[in-house]
Amino acid sequence: MNDIASREMLVITGMSGAGRSTVGNALEDLGWYVVDNLPPQMLRPMVELSENSGDTIPKVAAIVDVRGGKLFADVQTALQALRNNASVRVLFLDATDAALVRRFEQVRRPHPLQGDGTLLDGITLERSRMVELRSQSDIVIDTSDLNIHQLATAIGEQFSDDASKATRVTVMSFGFKYGLPSDADLVADARFLPNPFWVPDLRAQSGLDEPVREYVLGRTGAHEFIDAYVAAMVPVLDGYRRENKRHATIAVGCTGGRHRSVAVAEELGRRLRELPGVSVNVRHRDLGRE
Repeated sequence: MNDIASREMLVITGMSGAGRSTVGNALEDLGWYVVDNLPPQMLRPMVELSENSGDTIPKVAAIVDVRGGKLFADVQTALQALRNNASVRVLFLDATDAALVRRFEQVRRPHPLQGDGTLLDGITLERSRMVELRSQSDIVIDTSDLNIHQLATAIGEQFSDDASKATRVTVMSFGFKYGLPSDADLVADARFLPNPFWVPDLRAQSGLDEPVREYVLGRTGAHEFIDAYVAAMVPVLDGYRRENKRHATIAVGCTGGRHRSVAVAEELGRRLRELPGVSVNVRHRDLGRE
C-alpha cells in the first residue's frame, strides 16, 4: 500500500441546509473529485484510492453529515485515525436557526432529524451532535447571509490553485447591533472612533465613499490602530501557516456596520495585501441594511 501522507483530503460537513451541495458543486468546478454522503468509515479508503490513482484524482473532497445515520456517530474516530496518516482539513458550514428554517421551508423538505417533530426540533438536535466536530474544524463558514452564488465565489477564492499558495484572509465589516459573525477568528472594534452617522452630510453615505473614509481614517488613533493591528497579524499569520491553517477571518465591527467598520476594513485589507504570502478578500456583511 502506498504512503497516503502526501495526499490531502477535504472533509465537508456542517448543518443541513447550510450549503454543502453548493460547496460540492463549486469544488467540482475547480477540478476536485467530490463524493457526497460518504460514510466516515470510508474516508481512509477514499484517500488511498486517490493516492493509488496518481494524477487521476489529485484533489478529493468528501461530504459527511448526519444523513449517514448511525454511521455518522463514528466521524470523530474516523477523522482522528485519518489525521494520523494523511493531511486532512475539515470545512464546517454553519448558519443561524432562522436561516436554516427559511431554507427548508423554501424547498418544502423535512429536516433529516426532525422525525415527528418540527423543523426547529431537527435543527436543534443536529446542532447538539455537531458541537464537538465544529470546534475541531479547520475552517468554519457562516452561510446565513450568503446566497448560492456568493458561497460558490467564496469557495473558489479559498480553494482554487492560486488560493492554495497563500494564506487567505477575509476582512469582514459588521454591525454589533446585528450580532458577531460566528465564523470570525479575530474581532476588532472600531467604535472607539467618532461616528459619521452624527454628521448630517455623511449619514447617508458609507465607508466606501471617500468623504466617510477620509473622516474615519483622519480621526485621532485610526492609523495608529491599523498600523498596530497589521504588525500584530504578522506573527499570527506566520503561526497559522505553521499550523496549516490556511484561512482566517478578521471581523471589524462598529454599531451598524455602515461607516467606521467599512472604512477600517477596507484600509486594513489594503495593508494586509502588502504582506508576503497573504491573499485578502474584503466583505461587508451588514452594508445596505436599514
